[in-house]
Amino acid sequence: MERRFITRLGDGSAVALTRSALRAELEEGTQAAAARAKLPPLETPELEHLLDIFASAARFSAVDIGDEVVLSFDGSGTPQQGSRVNALLQYEQCLAADSCELYHSDYSYKAVKTVVGVEQQAMKEARERLTIPVHYGAQPDLGRYSAPDGPCGNWAELLPQMRIDDARAAQEEAVELAVEDMVYVATALWEAGADGLNFDTAGAGGDADFLATLLAVERLRAAHPGMGILVGMSGELVLGTHGQLEYRGTRLAGLRPAAQLEVVQQAGATVFGPAVNVNTSRTVAWNVARALTLMKPCMAVARIPVHANAGMGVGGVPMNAFAPVDAVSRCSRACVDILRLDGL
Repeated sequence: MERRFITRLGDGSAVALTRSALRAELEEGTQAAAARAKLPPLETPELEHLLDIFASAARFSAVDIGDEVVLSFDGSGTPQQGSRVNALLQYEQCLAADSCELYHSDYSYKAVKTVVGVEQQAMKEARERLTIPVHYGAQPDLGRYSAPDGPCGNWAELLPQMRIDDARAAQEEAVELAVEDMVYVATALWEAGADGLNFDTAGAGGDADFLATLLAVERLRAAHPGMGILVGMSGELVLGTHGQLEYRGTRLAGLRPAAQLEVVQQAGATVFGPAVNVNTSRTVAWNVARALTLMKPCMAVARIPVHANAGMGVGGVPMNAFAPVDAVSRCSRACVDILRLDGL
């Protein structure tokens, strides 16, 4: 009887599969991505290496010595004891993190603008107490600018009414407001000592959300040449909620990871984080093969470090509040071994 290996589904639940079944999952995952994105599937040696990673009884999987990569984080150091800064200190000294991120619980640049003075003080304290780089992060979160809570029309309501022009105009107005808020907050935290700024889950609100991020990065790079700027994407495809927006001649709707990277580089970011969403009903092996197929083209065009998003619900990691270490370690190793990227 063929041996079975414990693996996971995309929701974190455990399943046992044979080596041949794992091979089939990997092949189906890469073919699914290749067909959808019109990309070449993973090569046979790459699939064989992934099979060795997943067809292992080891609890934990790791890269070879010398192949380690830098880890960057979004929303790191959730306080369990003490203040946010204490949590970051624990992250540094107990977990040996390469970097960390200070953030506000309302993870939005628009919200942070109202308490930016408090965040500056927290950043000052963090930089005094920590040795590792401390970034500040939040989401562009373009939806915050729509009615009823924001000043712009609500395109989620306007689009179903077929008021296309009004929906587009509302998004364009929101872009202008969001750019101003992001530049204001980022500048304030940079002046308070931040080592860099993170624009997390960029494009979550569609192409207008992504455009706002790119314009903010462009302005910050021009004003602060030494600023570290991380742009982490929300998914493998930029949704066309507007549909006609462009950045430097590139239409943003429909961009996949490699094309996302190219416009992020043009804007002036220093780190790019591609994200590929997980299908919770498929295995981790299937999801990893799919994610690697979609992210692999990034490496051919990258002029800045690429840190693949490998966390809850992206990069093959199960959608689970406490992702199992057997799955996380295999996803992480697969990204490093196959993509040869710069970080996670």
